[in-house]
Amino acid sequence: MEDIQSHKDYRNIDIDQVGVKGIRYPITVLDKDLGEQQTVAKINMYVNLPRYYKGTHMSRFVEILNEHSHRVSLQNFSEILEEMKLRLNAQSAHMEITFPYFINKTAPVSGSQGLMEYKCTFRGSLNERTDLVVAIQVPVSTLCPCSKEISDFGAHNQRGEVRVQLRFKKFVWIEDIIKLVEASASSDVYSVLKREDEKYVTERAYNNPMFVEDIVRDIAMKLNKDRNITWFSVEAENFESIHNHNAYAYIEKHKNS
Repeated sequence: MEDIQSHKDYRNIDIDQVGVKGIRYPITVLDKDLGEQQTVAKINMYVNLPRYYKGTHMSRFVEILNEHSHRVSLQNFSEILEEMKLRLNAQSAHMEITFPYFINKTAPVSGSQGLMEYKCTFRGSLNERTDLVVAIQVPVSTLCPCSKEISDFGAHNQRGEVRVQLRFKKFVWIEDIIKLVEASASSDVYSVLKREDEKYVTERAYNNPMFVEDIVRDIAMKLNKDRNITWFSVEAENFESIHNHNAYAYIEKHKNS
C-alpha cells in the first residue's frame, strides 16, 4: 500500500514536535518502601519532522510503547527515546509521562493510615543527549504569619500546592522529594485524621506559620545542598481562605555540575 506520510512536502517548513497525546497506559514505577508500584499514566510522545516529509507514522509511537509494556520507567526512559528516534527517522524525540503516585501515610497521633495521592511527571527529550526532568506536585497546609501576628486569637490557614521540578545526576526517589516538601510547609496534608490528629495538625500549623515565600526559600535551600540535583524549580501556591485570589511564589536555580 502507498505510504502517504513519506511523500515529499513542498512548503519547506520543519515541524518541531509531532506525535500522539493522551495515551492512557499502565506503567511500573519504583516504590522506595514496596519495591514497585503499578499505576496508570497519561503519555505524550513526539518527534521532530523535517520539512521534506509530509507526515510521521503515528502508529509507530504506540507500537514502541506496547513493546515496553509494563516497563515504562525512569530506568528505560532513554532507551524508549532512542527507539523513537530510530524507528521514526528523527533527530529529536520527546516523551511526557504523567501519573498518580500513592503513599500510605500514617496520621501523627492515632496512627490511622490512608493513601495519599501525588501527581508526578517524567519529561524527557533526546537530541544529542538525553535531558530528563522529574516533576512532583505535593499538597500542603499553611498558616499565615501576618494573620497570626495581628489577630487577638486564631489565624487563617489554607491548603496549598507545591510543584517541584528537578534535573539530577543519578536516580531520585519520589518519596524523598515529597518528604522534603512536606517538611517545609506549616503542616502535611493527610487522607485520614482522627480528632487527636486534627488537634495536633492544627496546633503544629499554628506554631509553624509560613508565607509562600518561606516555603519556596526553605525548599530551595535544601535542594541547593543536594549535590545530586543539577537544576530545580519550585513554586508554591496557596488557595487562600479569606482572599479572592491565590498567593504564589517561584524560584528556579541552575547549579554548577
